[in-house]
Amino acid sequence: MKIMLLLILVSLILAAGFLFAYIGAARDGQFDDEYTPAIRMLF
Repeated sequence: MKIMLLLILVSLILAAGFLFAYIGAARDGQFDDEYTPAIRMLF
């Protein structure tokens, strides 16, 4: 039963890490794409 607690704890820490990485990337503007919408109609 201890392994279940360990796995849940590890998965929550991993999920929090991915969440903070996403928030940091969104805050830095890495998802802002101004070039692709202009050429999308060509493809």
